[in-house]
Amino acid sequence: MNFDEFTGHVQNRLELANTGESVRAVRATLTTLGERLQEGEAEDLAGPLPMEIDRYLLEADSGQRFGFDEFVNRVAEREGMTDPDDAADAAFHAQAIVALVDEVAPAGEMEDVRAQLPEEYERLFELTDGQPE
Repeated sequence: MNFDEFTGHVQNRLELANTGESVRAVRATLTTLGERLQEGEAEDLAGPLPMEIDRYLLEADSGQRFGFDEFVNRVAEREGMTDPDDAADAAFHAQAIVALVDEVAPAGEMEDVRAQLPEEYERLFELTDGQPE
């Protein structure tokens, strides 16, 4: 999948007005995910993504420890969401983007990601094909 296809899927799934909003949502989610994952896992997940997108995972300051609520807050802030009620939208954006990455990534790669994250992060994977067990 190339950059235009990836951002087009994001724009459609999130019902965003334009490509710029799609890129902002992707950047917010993947940068935050990259911060939470260990460096090697971020690199593995980035591998199959378009190079214009994989950099968000690769350039993140990986290995940080923070909970799911902080994850959502960081996504919302990076997307420019300022209202406290925007947390639900930010969480949905992250879930949809993670689900799309799961479709692009090799089989089992998202399970490796899930294994690195605490149980509270299961909410992040609610839209993936492999529903939480």
